[in-house]
Amino acid sequence: MENKDILDETTQQPNGQPDSTDTLTDSISLPDQEEAEAVNSEQTEEDTTVLAENKTYQELVELKDKYLRLYADFENFRRRTAKEKMDLLANANEGMLVALLPVVDDFERAMQSIETTDDIEAVKEGVKLIYTKLGRTLESKGLKPMVSKGEVFNADLHESITQFPAPSDDLKGKVIDEIERGYQLNDKVIRFAKVIIGS
Repeated sequence: MENKDILDETTQQPNGQPDSTDTLTDSISLPDQEEAEAVNSEQTEEDTTVLAENKTYQELVELKDKYLRLYADFENFRRRTAKEKMDLLANANEGMLVALLPVVDDFERAMQSIETTDDIEAVKEGVKLIYTKLGRTLESKGLKPMVSKGEVFNADLHESITQFPAPSDDLKGKVIDEIERGYQLNDKVIRFAKVIIGS
């Protein structure tokens, strides 16, 4: 009788076996819909976080790469600029020296002619010509002699060696004599004139 009740409770399959779906659903509890949504939202948040971290990491890698490239470019630029500056300083006088070579040639010819000639006036004339040529060459490169005699003393242009009583009242505080000429290169004083001031 008890076996009969058990058979009635369980549904018979056409092949004579009991229905296994009922026993499975009783033994395994399936998650309800809220739990499934919670799990899905946690996975979505984790995926989003992972994607955001990956994106941030990729941006960081790209920025680091850009920084390294920029730093390397700057270092190359700095080295190249330093090398160009050194080359410029090493060859800065080249133009001046090339311009002075004809004057040197004239001096060599003058020295040869001094040894063979007895005409002092011709030698003086040759030296004057060479001096004039040298002055024109230097002026073409921006060098100008300063005129100091008779000018009011200016500490930006003149260096006072000593003071003497002025021969006249209008020369007081002015340059009465020039010991060494001053020079300007492109309006910049490169050598102060050494002068005597009237007191």
